[in-house]
Amino acid sequence: MTVAVLRRSAGLPGFAVFAAMLGAAGLPIYIHAPKVYVDEYGVSLAALGAVLFALRLIDVVQDPLLGWLADRLGARRGTAAGIGAALLGAAMLGLFAIAPPIAPLLWFALTLTLLFSAFSFLSIAFYAEGVHKAETLGPDGHVRVAAWRETGTLLGISTAAMFPTVALALGAPPYASFAAGFAILALTAILGMRGEWAGAAATAGMSGFRAVLRDRFARRLLIIALVNAAPLAVTSNLFLFFVESRLDAPGWEGPLLLLFFIAAAASAGLWARAAEARGIRPVLAGAMVLSILSFGWAATLGAGDIAAFAVICAASGAALGADMTLLPALFARRLAKIAPGGGQAFGLWAFVSKFTLAVAAGILLPTLAASGFQSGTDNPDQALWMLTVLYALVPCGLKLIAIALLVTLKMEEG
Repeated sequence: MTVAVLRRSAGLPGFAVFAAMLGAAGLPIYIHAPKVYVDEYGVSLAALGAVLFALRLIDVVQDPLLGWLADRLGARRGTAAGIGAALLGAAMLGLFAIAPPIAPLLWFALTLTLLFSAFSFLSIAFYAEGVHKAETLGPDGHVRVAAWRETGTLLGISTAAMFPTVALALGAPPYASFAAGFAILALTAILGMRGEWAGAAATAGMSGFRAVLRDRFARRLLIIALVNAAPLAVTSNLFLFFVESRLDAPGWEGPLLLLFFIAAAASAGLWARAAEARGIRPVLAGAMVLSILSFGWAATLGAGDIAAFAVICAASGAALGADMTLLPALFARRLAKIAPGGGQAFGLWAFVSKFTLAVAAGILLPTLAASGFQSGTDNPDQALWMLTVLYALVPCGLKLIAIALLVTLKMEEG
């Protein structure tokens, strides 16, 4: 490895580990938590969906304020990040490792409020720090930072997705073990980022927030991100139910999730290099088409189609690698021009990403319950058909809208 390569990647492994922690704390919560609280504590799908949606309404106010805080902290972001990681670990232990000492639905809401708040601040501060890091790495710095960061994110998601299955196979309590492992990862992530929290000079006011909303290109990127993230939000909420009930393949959830996220992680660097050579828009559009083909095929599957679904997981996971790498890089590159502080702007980005998950949970889970679907039991044909429509066909329509928005995006404005 040459000195130039070492210099180009200096500090980026620490970014990858920190991103892995955030990945393990984000999307897997929507995969694991609803099923745990349905199966172990008897909470209804409709009630969980309502709570998840209500909690995300907090972010309408919270994320911009957390972005403002991240900008005000400046070089003190590192200390604040350590505190945030400790709170995140405590919330994870409360959610999965401690039996609810009060009504399960209320405990679910309280622990998730703490978890989401800590996660929001850490995500905003971390992505804002990535903007500063990228500016030190040359003209393609934003894509390089995004490749390391999103690969780490996807590896964290992969590990979190498979952890309960592996723990159960080893005879350990699956979700309590996951929470304990996460606490260790959080400590490792904080140590790995030591010296990387340079930050910008502390800023006041909400100028970064306004700069993004006033900028046409940034606004369009936020809209594309909102629509493009929705299919992942849909499939994340319904993946376990689809495998267990539509494919009639209980026990395969962990391996298939692992395949999906490993494919995403393995492809992130490839998408980044392709974008450097051919441009972000055509590469990202191609990945979106791959997603549509994958979800369309999933709509045709039935009981026992595990091998076909494994291929779909690999293909759709690879497409996800492009989504998670290229859009954030494009947004970060624009932020470097219009909102150098980064925190407030990434408060908006974080809100968009999480809002899709909340809306999906708030709409899909009650809709599925209304069709007569019940987890872990034999379901009527109409309930299974609704599960297929929501899991496979709805994402196809959303991806088509995202492609249309991307094609009309005027890249020269960025």
